[in-house]
Amino acid sequence: METRENLLLELKKIEKWEKNQKGLFFWEKLARIPFAALDKVTPKFIHEKIEKLLDEIAKYVDNGGQYLANTSATLEKASIRLEEEKQVSLTSIQQLSIKEMDELATYFVEGRQKNAKIQGATTGIGGIFTLAIDVPFVLGLTLKTLQEVAVAYGYDPTSQEERIFMVKCMQFSSADIVGKRAILEELAEENRGQSLSQLQGWREVFFTYRDNLGWKKLFQIIPIAGMIFGAYINKQAIGDIGEIGMMLYKKRRILERISQLPNE
Repeated sequence: METRENLLLELKKIEKWEKNQKGLFFWEKLARIPFAALDKVTPKFIHEKIEKLLDEIAKYVDNGGQYLANTSATLEKASIRLEEEKQVSLTSIQQLSIKEMDELATYFVEGRQKNAKIQGATTGIGGIFTLAIDVPFVLGLTLKTLQEVAVAYGYDPTSQEERIFMVKCMQFSSADIVGKRAILEELAEENRGQSLSQLQGWREVFFTYRDNLGWKKLFQIIPIAGMIFGAYINKQAIGDIGEIGMMLYKKRRILERISQLPNE
């Protein structure tokens, strides 16, 4: 295991990253504009599909639902990455160094980015109509990315506590500077709570996340040319949420390890 000095050094890097997180830029706050236009021209069946997908994400918050990634499959991928002959477990991952955990998490995020890139290019062909389908896909991919990051740091993504933590990561990605500070303070509390009461207005969380992709995907509404923008934006979106998940999960693991060290 790392020394106290090494853990504190890693912790300082995370705290510096937290301070550098800025609020939404002005054009990000205009995110609802392209989606307001999208709502007016999007066929009813696509609206119904988005609503259905958002309801399914609600089931994820409550009990996992269809967006709960296969933990066994994730551990199998971890075994391949770590070049282990036998499938690793959450317990064995917890024994890895922070550097090894970072490398495993990066491996998972990069894999999801490739999927997101392909999806973005595919839906970019159809312009504005396929964009309406792409956004729920990115939401689902975001959740699965965060679940794999959780595994990389030795946490069980099937537990309700971790599902709540992942939603907080999504909130963080879409919040302004005041919201980011509040979320960091909440996550820093020793008793984060395991009740869904923490997720009041959860639907607003996902609608905000969806809408904050709006301006970024504005150019994706152009048929054919949207392939390029769709591929790039989807890859970036998963990369961003992957970074947030890695930082916040790594911070938890480091703090836990420091607390377990003998007092000097």
